[in-house]
Amino acid sequence: MSAALDRLSWPAERVAEALALLARRGALDPRPVEPGAPPPGVDLSDPTAREIWIQATAAEQGVEIDDILPAYAEVDALFPPEDPLLIEIPAGDGAPRFLAALPGRSAKRVSLLASDHGSRAVPAEEIRAALRRRLDRGFEGYVERVLDRARIDGRGRGSAARAILRAQLGRETIGGVYALRLPPGASPVRQARRERLFGKVGVIAAAHAAQYLLTIASWWLLGSGALEGRLDSGWMLGWVLLLAGLVPFRVATGWAQGRFAIGAGKILKRRLLHGALRLEPEETRSQGTGRMLGRVIESQAVESLALGGGLLGLVALVEIAIASGAVASGAGGGLVLLLMAAWLAVIALGAAVFGRRQRAWTRDRIDMTHDLVERMVGHRTRVAQERRERWHDGEDAALERYARVSAAMDRSAVTLSLLPRAWLAVGLLGLVPAFVGGDVAPERVAVAVGGLLLVAGAFARFVSSFSQLAGAGIAWKEIAPLFRAAARPAIPGVPSAVAAGVRRRERVLEASDIVFRYRPAGEPVLDRCGLRLDEGDRALLVGPSGSGKSTLASILAGIRSPESGLVLLSGLDRPTLGPDGWRRRVAAAPQFHENHVLTGPLSLNLLIGRRWPASPKDLAEAEEICRELSLGDLLDRMPGGLAQIVGETGWQLSHGEKSRVFVARALLQGADVVLLDESFAALDPETLRTCLDCAVRRARTLLVIAHP
Repeated sequence: MSAALDRLSWPAERVAEALALLARRGALDPRPVEPGAPPPGVDLSDPTAREIWIQATAAEQGVEIDDILPAYAEVDALFPPEDPLLIEIPAGDGAPRFLAALPGRSAKRVSLLASDHGSRAVPAEEIRAALRRRLDRGFEGYVERVLDRARIDGRGRGSAARAILRAQLGRETIGGVYALRLPPGASPVRQARRERLFGKVGVIAAAHAAQYLLTIASWWLLGSGALEGRLDSGWMLGWVLLLAGLVPFRVATGWAQGRFAIGAGKILKRRLLHGALRLEPEETRSQGTGRMLGRVIESQAVESLALGGGLLGLVALVEIAIASGAVASGAGGGLVLLLMAAWLAVIALGAAVFGRRQRAWTRDRIDMTHDLVERMVGHRTRVAQERRERWHDGEDAALERYARVSAAMDRSAVTLSLLPRAWLAVGLLGLVPAFVGGDVAPERVAVAVGGLLLVAGAFARFVSSFSQLAGAGIAWKEIAPLFRAAARPAIPGVPSAVAAGVRRRERVLEASDIVFRYRPAGEPVLDRCGLRLDEGDRALLVGPSGSGKSTLASILAGIRSPESGLVLLSGLDRPTLGPDGWRRRVAAAPQFHENHVLTGPLSLNLLIGRRWPASPKDLAEAEEICRELSLGDLLDRMPGGLAQIVGETGWQLSHGEKSRVFVARALLQGADVVLLDESFAALDPETLRTCLDCAVRRARTLLVIAHP
């Protein structure tokens, strides 16, 4: 590390202070938490403990920190950083030190926060070299030998050395690079401010206003010249210049709308995904496949309709404001303005009727979709479950009701679409008193007619905007539970004070006096149940169906919480470790119907509980475990190997292959305890023995659940 970077680096003991300062200067609005030193027992020379300490400190401050794991060949793309970065750089004595890099726009110089809370700009190449240095060290001798044999000297030696290192190490990942972001559950206002969405809305409104003002001015110039008989070349040139002035404003509008849509869509998608992951298991089970599918579909509708309708509504408001000025300065201004306000109220009433009928139509549509999907996925045999001659009565009634509701909605939609067009007739009636009362200047008539046309266009956009926003509002009801779930307060525990220093103990997992009911008034599934696992244990839990084996496993894995009783992991309970700390130490492969193969690369399905993107070391270990689980033939058959797309729209896995993928996924997490629930039920005896041997050999502590 260069002397400049050494002066600007932070020791590991002050990483909490560096994070707090970086979050404040990076406009992340961290919580006002006093950063402190690591508690006793936290060994910051241990990379795992150090990473847990960093993650816990960021969580305390209310920011999200992500280990982005750039590849050797991707280090250049880190700069300029879009988010604040905390970069681990090994010092000369081997002790870890950190750089705090602020977001910027220059790819050549990076602003670093110093330990005196000042900032200095340093060449980005120095940071890139320090990051690559970790991997370069192991290849320096090899590179020197290659260059000597090739007799490359002088200026070309350095560039040749870099090319060799890039070829040899291009796919190797570099750890210790953390990006600070707002958590997905942060308030939408904070996230919008972070994405600078309010400024983009201002740009859109100002650019649209400028466009309409230039349009009005150009046509006023042309109309005045025509009425006064002065349409010479000078007037025409002025008209052309005014129209040409629209171009930069149109470009600015398109740019701002695109950036706004990207930023708002990113916020919405991240929050909905985070909310889906925060739902409790019982919340998802009670919804049914059809309802969850409907939520996915409606989430896309909310994004497209809300963004499109919101921007269109903003444009309509700008148009109405400008058109009102034109109407007021034209013939019959006061009366036309009054009629304009009254007609706007009529449009609002028609929109409310349409919105109510659209909600009823959407409700029936979603209910029918939910019922259809449940029947298809559940494989219900109607002949066996329902009276044969009456099985379609409910569907016929639902279809008839749906047809009535659809017809009513369509009538409202047609009426609403005609209202902006009818405004021209109403507006022209407002000009009649001006003509009857006396002479009217042609210029004022022209301005009034132009204003009526602008108002008609604004009303048409307002109706279109309302239709889209109404659809978004209806879809919002379906995804609102996911949106709200993202803001649920997490169980942070006290990882920064305790969990980072946790070491495995002889007694790894202990449960005592566990009571659990699925319904408050129901019979307990578990009644004063207990279990103890010491480090290195290989335990088999056997019992008939419905005896509570899987329920106990879900409690041990932290998926469910017991009604009463105590569960300890290395002497600490779940509130102390927090959900993330618990999941890092206990990995579970639930029963087959509660586990899933995601559509994506096989490597993603294997390493999703570990980290992503995967390093070459991760991929090598994943392949090794797969071959130990007798999945070698599968890997050899698939053209892409671990990169092969699997799932519903990819390579189809058999029941037994899926179960072994689930076992590999649990083993690859490197947890202290591995729970396998009915994971070997679909395997033949020989494959079962092979897989069980792999699990026994790989897991530190193992609990296998099976039928008698």
